[in-house]
Amino acid sequence: MTKPIYNITPFSLLDYPDKISCILWFAGCNMRCGYCYNPEIVTGQGMISIGEVKQFLSTRIGLLDAVVFSGGECTSHKSIFEIASMAKDMGFDIKIDTNGSHPFVVQRLMDEMLVDYVALDFKALPSQFLKITGKNLFQPFENTLSILLGGKVEYEVRTTVHTDLISDEELEMMVWYLYEKGYRSKQYYLQSFVNGAKTIEKLGYSAPCRFEIGNAPADFPVIVFR
Repeated sequence: MTKPIYNITPFSLLDYPDKISCILWFAGCNMRCGYCYNPEIVTGQGMISIGEVKQFLSTRIGLLDAVVFSGGECTSHKSIFEIASMAKDMGFDIKIDTNGSHPFVVQRLMDEMLVDYVALDFKALPSQFLKITGKNLFQPFENTLSILLGGKVEYEVRTTVHTDLISDEELEMMVWYLYEKGYRSKQYYLQSFVNGAKTIEKLGYSAPCRFEIGNAPADFPVIVFR
């Protein structure tokens, strides 16, 4: 029996805006970002079956508002549709955390009304994308962004900033890239790398992200530091 889930976090107040959720951690990822905090999930195998997920979620009906699909990369799993449909049938809202590498999966989830919120990771611009992720997958990311821009599902874009990997100048170009694409969602989240965390690669010290808000377009969405 397929076991797509590496682990389950049974309770979270932080991972879905304004909702009480649990997190399903999907095993494996098609990127190898050096700053990734979940190396054991990215390189590990699933240990929890769909049946076990169903049993767990059935015990949380009325206690949780939502289910977060994270990882790893949840959209790499064909079973995401079955699990999402099952969770929706139980009355849960669904949020996915994604690197945007499978735009057709995101589109189908939206078309079938199996997702309520998307958090899209903006890793880098094309010039730095391979260096940071280990893969040439910027075009699929761009396609996913376009799908979200043209859709009706609530979403956010976020970037993890390690100062050895993304300079202030590059970050400013990323802001302008989003602006020129028409990004007008409520926030753009900049997440400073957490020094000392266990990551896929051993990285040097990263200073806190201090992007100058004045370098963004005047009508750009609010930039929030996490």
